[in-house]
Amino acid sequence: MADTQNRYFETELQQLECHFTWALSKDDTDLTDVLNRLEEQIELDLGKKAGVARSYSLIAFVKYLLGSSQEALTYLQKSVELTKECQGEDSERNLIVTYGDLAWLHYHTGDYTQCESYLGKLKDIRERCPTKSTSDLHPEVLGEKGWTFFKFSRKYYDKAKECFKKALEQEPDESEWNAGYAIVLFRTEKENSSPEESPTIQQLRRAIETNQDDAVLKVLLALKLSVYKKFKEADDLVEKALEMSPDSPHVIRYVGKYFRNQGSLDRSTALLKRALDRTPNSAFIHHQLALCYKKKKNNLYSTGSHHSKGAEIRRVRDQCIYHLQKAVALKSSFVSAMSDLALLYGENKEIQEAEDLFQNTFKVAKEKNESLQILNIHYAEFQHYSNRCEPLAVKHYMECLKLGSDTCDGRRSAKKLQKIADKRISRNPEDKLALEIFEFMHKGRQEKRQTTEGYEKDDNGDTNEFLRNLCDSFTRL
Repeated sequence: MADTQNRYFETELQQLECHFTWALSKDDTDLTDVLNRLEEQIELDLGKKAGVARSYSLIAFVKYLLGSSQEALTYLQKSVELTKECQGEDSERNLIVTYGDLAWLHYHTGDYTQCESYLGKLKDIRERCPTKSTSDLHPEVLGEKGWTFFKFSRKYYDKAKECFKKALEQEPDESEWNAGYAIVLFRTEKENSSPEESPTIQQLRRAIETNQDDAVLKVLLALKLSVYKKFKEADDLVEKALEMSPDSPHVIRYVGKYFRNQGSLDRSTALLKRALDRTPNSAFIHHQLALCYKKKKNNLYSTGSHHSKGAEIRRVRDQCIYHLQKAVALKSSFVSAMSDLALLYGENKEIQEAEDLFQNTFKVAKEKNESLQILNIHYAEFQHYSNRCEPLAVKHYMECLKLGSDTCDGRRSAKKLQKIADKRISRNPEDKLALEIFEFMHKGRQEKRQTTEGYEKDDNGDTNEFLRNLCDSFTRL
């Protein structure tokens, strides 16, 4: 192809809004896991053609990244057919992204005639369906962009949030964008002091207003309300969701999580097993089942019956390990499942297997920059109770605390450190490790005092939240 023609195509293609121009890096995700989740989504969403069409487009891009251009083309053609089928005369704006993908794919495969054809189709759509200004995107494009960022990688959640927000500025009553915005807020929001201050709760209520038939949104709202002990409303929402969609794996898996959080482990386990019958390749459901068995195991220990019920504990632990191994096999970068599994290997006295898996998990977690706090406390507990290495345990309890002192894991680490220090100092008033722990605590208190008096400010002039929470964690012990 002549240089002039090549420059023309590259200029035109770079201006498109599609998967090829949204800077989606395969290094930021596990492509096999993305495919599994999308295929599972398609199986469950067969009645929701617009959602299936969107999934086909993203699958096509993932197939392209994996080197399967012909499969990518097949999925894009399926997406076009389904979009036209469900949108009818209003399909044009919903095809902008898919036509852009087709233009790019034909360019990469050397079919420049087809590439130019799709560029022409997109030009016609822009002329017939102009936006308010050249810098604006159609809400349909913003919505698909938001769902793509959300499904591709946790690293893109903030970008997804921004896309849904912008789409809602143009179409505030659109149920798809309200649901997307609510779900991404659910995944990213930190705990607030009250439900009234929670943007997630407000947005979930708004999303349910725009789509009363979405049972998943009701369960997510229930899960969020339960954090603030609003159990009556949460219980009602869960029962309504089950009544609306008793066989939906999407609903059941979150209801199972809700029941587990409330201590109804048998009911949770039964529901999750039902969901697994429909979606046997769901790493999420396997992980949720593992967490149920983990809680059952811990309950047996806490009742003091571990001597008389040793066989039962081993059975429950084996079930937990089985489901964690399945979750990790299905999703090789599932950090929290890998961490849980390594900890259980330690309990089983498989020390080297545990150590190897922990080191691999640290590598994955650092690359993805996620789940580092829970990983540090799990590794600390492994060193503390299974490998009997208190210095390493102390180091990682401290690392956990530095990553967030006012979280459940941060407070648990603070208590563990205090307990270790008190025990060691009672045996030897000059114990070096105990003194290091006390120095760590004292430094947190001193720096907190300085920040609250206004001596130390961060770049924005705010007090250092970590140090303030660190001191608060220790004073609550």
